[in-house]
Amino acid sequence: MDNSVAPVTMENEHQNSSKEKTYYKGGWNAAIFVIFVEMAERFSFYGLAGNLITYLTNNLGEPVATAAKNVNTWVGVSAIFPILGAFIADSYLGRFKTILAASLIYFLGMVLLSLSVSVIPLHSRKAVFFTALYVLAIGEGGHKPCVQTFAADQFDENNPEEKAAKSSFFNWWYLGIVTGASVAIIVVIYLQDNVSWTAGFGVLALSLAVALALFLIGIKRYRKQRPTGSPFTRVAQVFAAAAKKWRVSETDGGSGICCEDDRGGSHVQTRGPNLVRTKQFRFLDKAMIIDSKDALSKTKNPWRLCSLNQVEEVKLVLRLIPLWLACLMFSAVTTQLHTFFTKQGSTMLRSIGPCFQVPPAALQSLVGLTILIAVPIYDWFFIPIARKITGHPSGITMLQRIGIGLFVSILNMVVAGLVETSRIKTATKHGLIDTPKAIVPMSIWWLLPQYVLTGIGDVFTIVGLQELFYDQVPEQLRSMGAAAYISVVGMGSFVNTAIISVVQVISSRHGNEWLGNNLNRAHLNHFYWVLAALSAINLCVYMWIANGFVYKQVENQDKSEGKELETEDYLEVKV
Repeated sequence: MDNSVAPVTMENEHQNSSKEKTYYKGGWNAAIFVIFVEMAERFSFYGLAGNLITYLTNNLGEPVATAAKNVNTWVGVSAIFPILGAFIADSYLGRFKTILAASLIYFLGMVLLSLSVSVIPLHSRKAVFFTALYVLAIGEGGHKPCVQTFAADQFDENNPEEKAAKSSFFNWWYLGIVTGASVAIIVVIYLQDNVSWTAGFGVLALSLAVALALFLIGIKRYRKQRPTGSPFTRVAQVFAAAAKKWRVSETDGGSGICCEDDRGGSHVQTRGPNLVRTKQFRFLDKAMIIDSKDALSKTKNPWRLCSLNQVEEVKLVLRLIPLWLACLMFSAVTTQLHTFFTKQGSTMLRSIGPCFQVPPAALQSLVGLTILIAVPIYDWFFIPIARKITGHPSGITMLQRIGIGLFVSILNMVVAGLVETSRIKTATKHGLIDTPKAIVPMSIWWLLPQYVLTGIGDVFTIVGLQELFYDQVPEQLRSMGAAAYISVVGMGSFVNTAIISVVQVISSRHGNEWLGNNLNRAHLNHFYWVLAALSAINLCVYMWIANGFVYKQVENQDKSEGKELETEDYLEVKV
């Protein structure tokens, strides 16, 4: 990894001498601390989420479908709260302080969770347990949108060496996440299933304490960005100005356009790059037209006149919304990892040797193992080969990368459906169809392909989304961009919950619930094929949206960055 950093000289206020102490801020020397913090946080999250459905069904006595919905709802809320966290970070606290506060809340939530499965009386245990879950969701809300962006901020885009290091940062970042998650699934879930839930959750609380300490150790190395004020204000100003001038055009009543980017305010540190004018959402261009009132005014009214840069920043946000919607189905598919995949495994042969039983949730570590293998292969082999074929610096575009992952998710559900069909036939053959707690004589390793496909899909789509929502949003909205990427996971969980509810209602009307407590009589295979069909339709919609997507283009930017340029009277970039 590249270790280039930017030296920052600070005067030592504690000594009455002219000597100065030099700290090296930014680069990998700072980012590595944040990566370790994220690894510890992911260790905690997946140590809880990976086996949560088992605790809800076995310890709290919830039906399978209800438990799956509760898991999906909690995961969804945990991924929606980052939108609020990003707003607070960008507007008031800044990313560093938000991460610090969120880490403390997350730690307290995990301590409460540990207490809920140990010392809390049985009659109050369920209420305290769910309270602790949603305290953790609040902590996630502050942590998730800021930590990745804060780590990426350690690389200076104006430094060629650091800019090159950032190009591989997102791959290694995700690799760190997967390492933490995989260790949690192997170690923590074993403790939960074979020692106690108290021991399992206690280890998670300890890891969060270590994460907070690691974050503070690197405090002098970080590049910290001040909050820039509410990001929504600039967006609202563009819409307001465009609405006020809906009858004005550049040739009729206009005196040119406003090109200066006046970003006044005490919070602003730097001026963003000059964006190239694009053809999409041209109704917003009216916001930058200088009409007679603007020309006569001595001061610029930001609610009547906006700069070209400000208008293009709003367009960047609007372009990402259809892509955000088109990726929800991918998340709905991957949600099966924490719910029905685990319940499938609990009904199958799990023995390794005469004494050891593989915890069904432990198979989630196969996803992490797949990613640990696939990311270096992607970075070291796939990209160079693809680069020679396409001429693109990254081998393929961000949207192509995401699209490949969407296709893999379709294959995943088809394979899962076929394996489940085989499992049901085996149960029927051995007369176990009405014995839901019996172990079907079929090895749990038949589930291996669907876990591997989940990991491959994540390497393409999840990493692609991370890069897209960092690269294609305005600089002052990058925390919000990270929150938007994370919310794909959350909304996908809600989509999956909605699909479960619809499937349950329709199937129950025809005599047999597809997702009943007895998986041997249920039709989980049909549910997987429904998800495959919906994902195929979604992929077609995604390809149509991606075909018209316009990438961010900065003035004087090297146009050989792999985006296909189409120049008419404006610059347009397509996938």
